[in-house]
Amino acid sequence: MSAAPSTIIEPFAIAHATLVTGDAESTTLDDMTVIIGANGRIEQVSPSLSTPIPSDYHMLDATGKTVMPGLINAHAHLFSGGKPINPKLATPTGQRRVAAFAHSPLGRPYIAAKARSSVMAQLCSGVTTLRTLGDVGYEAVALRDRIDAGELVGPRLLASGPLLAIPEGHGAPLIALVCPDEDAARANTLENISHGANAIKIAATGGVTDAQELGEAGSPQMTVEQMRAICDAAHESGVIVAAHAQSTEGVRRALLAGVDTIEHGAVLNDDLIELFLNNPNALRGWSALIPTLSAALPLLDVDQSVSGITDIQLENSRIVVAGMLEGARQAREAGLRVGVGTDAAMTFVTQYGTWRELDLLVKRGGFTAAEALHAATAVNAEILGVEDVTGSISTGRAADLLVVNGNPLEDLRVLEHPNLVVAAGHPIWRPDAKIKRIADLDEILDQTYAS
Repeated sequence: MSAAPSTIIEPFAIAHATLVTGDAESTTLDDMTVIIGANGRIEQVSPSLSTPIPSDYHMLDATGKTVMPGLINAHAHLFSGGKPINPKLATPTGQRRVAAFAHSPLGRPYIAAKARSSVMAQLCSGVTTLRTLGDVGYEAVALRDRIDAGELVGPRLLASGPLLAIPEGHGAPLIALVCPDEDAARANTLENISHGANAIKIAATGGVTDAQELGEAGSPQMTVEQMRAICDAAHESGVIVAAHAQSTEGVRRALLAGVDTIEHGAVLNDDLIELFLNNPNALRGWSALIPTLSAALPLLDVDQSVSGITDIQLENSRIVVAGMLEGARQAREAGLRVGVGTDAAMTFVTQYGTWRELDLLVKRGGFTAAEALHAATAVNAEILGVEDVTGSISTGRAADLLVVNGNPLEDLRVLEHPNLVVAAGHPIWRPDAKIKRIADLDEILDQTYAS
């Protein structure tokens, strides 16, 4: 899963930096040096005064700057930049029309280009590991393969391909393969894996964006048996499974089936908490929660005249969003593994706004800044199964680093404008200048979540 070098890496050192380790204890180390080797891995982490830098290594003076592990975004789509989605395109008819274009000779290059620009925006904003959960086709797989082959500098990618849904279910047909029964569910899982997918996504319940009826969001759509067929097929290949689930019953069914991550979530009870902690059907015997507050809260907090959502979408949001928020708080209090995912590409969720998810976890989810940073680094690495490769600043780990001006433990907003991003040892110079921001959208979010 690790990203291979795309060019020869010139070894270098980041010296005299304040190190925010990203652990749960908010450990901060002053005047530290991190040495990165030609293999893209961290060779040494130690106090600057006792760390000689080899003469053939470049030295970057990071005095006054903070170095931390690169961010991990565990839930993203690549087909859009985050502008409000036209409700007409979210209907079954609209999705079929968009899907027809996306899979046409003209559409495929467009989708591929959009995916690449989305991935690069994630990278330049400090995301060095990214999981996609619902692609139009296998464009994310192709990007991952180019990164791994050394043709392109990019984040470490876990790519799902299309998600798996029932006919006319959430995400279908634009970003989904339909599964009318258990046999089709297993076959489509194997189809994705045969195309190189190293993540799988299920639509266990209805969703807000494409809901056409009141109560559709959160309504269970796929049976436990269908989801078990998916989980069993994926787990046979060592691939973890995510489930879109926006109701307590939907979460219950998905966990019973053996999913590894619940996306969005709902109000939990003692039985569900125990199943998160000890899930015999999950790949590793436990499951995790990815709340995605960035995609949920603006649907209620931003005026409908601005968001453009329909009355049905608004009412469905009211049904599920409060439960998602409460579920995130319950999961934190219960000591569950809670990761960070933005649901990038959805309405008001930009590809460069991962820092906003951390900010919302603090402002609305009851997390401390240290807990949010820990969730976006070490916890996410464990959830995605890449903890031996990334998620911490440790000798032998990939040099996935983020350099910022200021201390994110004191102000998470310093993550908005990174000074330097390092992905598997590759420095991305002036990353902030490479991000094409959506100014009016950012202004709306800034005003909405100013305090």
